[in-house]
Amino acid sequence: MSSYELLDSGNGRKLEKIGPVTVIRQAAQAFWPMSLPRWPAVDAEHIRSNKGGGHWQFRHKVSDRWTVSFGGMSFVVKLTSFGHIGIFPEQQENWSWIRAQSTPEKSILNLFGYTGGSTLAAAQVGASVTHVDASKGVVHWARDNQQANGLDQANIRWLVDDVSKFMAREQRRNSAYDGIILDPPTYGRGSKGETFRIEDDLIPLLEALRAVVKPSHFGLLSCHTPGFTPLVLSQIVARVFGKVTLEAGEMVVPYGSSVLPSGTFVRWLIQ
Repeated sequence: MSSYELLDSGNGRKLEKIGPVTVIRQAAQAFWPMSLPRWPAVDAEHIRSNKGGGHWQFRHKVSDRWTVSFGGMSFVVKLTSFGHIGIFPEQQENWSWIRAQSTPEKSILNLFGYTGGSTLAAAQVGASVTHVDASKGVVHWARDNQQANGLDQANIRWLVDDVSKFMAREQRRNSAYDGIILDPPTYGRGSKGETFRIEDDLIPLLEALRAVVKPSHFGLLSCHTPGFTPLVLSQIVARVFGKVTLEAGEMVVPYGSSVLPSGTFVRWLIQ
């Protein structure tokens, strides 16, 4: 099976090989010049709209979906109007960390789970996972990834739900998890008009999560919102969860001798 590879970045864009397909997408943080003197012709380039979303400009016919391997897993790829492809390669190191913390005895909650990379990483080592996302379409996409990885019998509970409403019910049910994972959007909207704004809603959400984790647990918070630096995330987690052993940093995608910064993370353990 073919794989994913970042080939270059610069001038606000990135050049990627996704199995048999080569594409250009936006990379707002790539302020530097391109490393390669000239980029090759690509199959498709994503053009962002000023009103959000965008469209793909195709130079060759591209399949509606195909499968590639990356980070020890298989992913179904689709080119969405928002420029997403279903793979978040900057999470590769976090997936390895999740596998290291997960065991068949552990129950893990993954909020804003999207296409399921973190969910499947935990399921690969036998953990039971509750996967929550407000989009029915991406939950179906995540379940396609479950099948692509031969994890049909894994103990995964797939839920299409507003995260805040789900957490309120979990608190009433006195649920308890061994691990929590979340990758909140800067702004999100649920199917019934619910909204999530990271600057307003992240801390209340973490406080709700504190109420449903066991005294000994692990946590992973990743973020793609400008201004939410590793230090900011560390301060937030420390204020909510108290004295924890944590590590924070930038998520990156390596290519050649360089890396493309692609968000931030904080991971913590309470033992």
